[in-house]
Amino acid sequence: MIDLRSDTVTLPTPEMREAIARAELGDDVYGEDPSVNRLEAMAASTMGKDAAMLVPSGTMGNLAAMLTHCARGTKAIVGSQSHTNLYEAGGASALGGIVLTAIANTEDGELDADELAHELGMPVDEHFAQPSLVVIENTHNRCGGAPIKLSHMAEVSDAAHRRKIRLHLDGARIFNAALALETTPREIASGADTVSFCLSKGLGCPVGSILCGSGEFIAGARRTRKVLGGGMRQAGIIAAAGIVALTTMVDRLAEDHQNARALAQGFALVAGLNVRPVKNRTNMVVFDVDGDADASRRFAAAMQQRGVLISPRAATSFRAVTHHGISRADVDRAVAAAAQAAGEVFGD
Repeated sequence: MIDLRSDTVTLPTPEMREAIARAELGDDVYGEDPSVNRLEAMAASTMGKDAAMLVPSGTMGNLAAMLTHCARGTKAIVGSQSHTNLYEAGGASALGGIVLTAIANTEDGELDADELAHELGMPVDEHFAQPSLVVIENTHNRCGGAPIKLSHMAEVSDAAHRRKIRLHLDGARIFNAALALETTPREIASGADTVSFCLSKGLGCPVGSILCGSGEFIAGARRTRKVLGGGMRQAGIIAAAGIVALTTMVDRLAEDHQNARALAQGFALVAGLNVRPVKNRTNMVVFDVDGDADASRRFAAAMQQRGVLISPRAATSFRAVTHHGISRADVDRAVAAAAQAAGEVFGD
């Protein structure tokens, strides 16, 4: 089966499995797991921050950041199409009493400058929840995996910090962004107070994300992680795979980007499929299909019958994601399957 639903379906490499089996372990809640400590130091250095903390998931990383940054009843400004706004179960509001205020994302995933200025410019008034955090996502999942330009990152950082409001970067796929922008994760994260990134997506780890920030912030976030049930004991088993990922899996992301471009080009030639353009493609292809929701479901079923899984995004749109488990031969097979499935569903 060619699984294009997400880069979360990746399996650990043989080197990761070997590292897991041989990992040095200790109790991480006591700060005594040497593998976790090594991974956190590597992550902090990579992102240009003073400290880092291992968490089970990207959702927990973002949630721990928001709960640590924001007092109850304050406002976190997020993109309307952001993962934090749409796919994290409203945890910041449910658990932290944080008011999530969504502003528009452009087609390229940037935060609308006028709406951001309006929210940041709200007067201090007892009637209004006061902003305490801005959250930006890079790459942007819902916007076709688009990398957010460094110039926009700098503009958002400057706008927030002028109001003494902190900036959190949801960098789940920040290594994909760095590759696409021909820069480094450190440069992308330089204007953010905190940054989270996933080990379990394109980097191929079985589990885990990292939250980075100042030493003082991470000390507070460790208490937040404990409240959320994320304090793990011999977590070096997870960290060992993360160390391998940071040392062996970053450069190979270029293959995923090349395969995504080939996939987009192939799908664009299939009658009935309409690939959404992205100025700087990373590892995602979003496309719409002709017809109604029923035709869309039949197309997905026809793809699955031919050994290809894709992820529905809306009634008549899908996402296909390339990753470590997908080869160029798999891309060619997926394009051929799409042509057959489209002919079956949309053909005369």
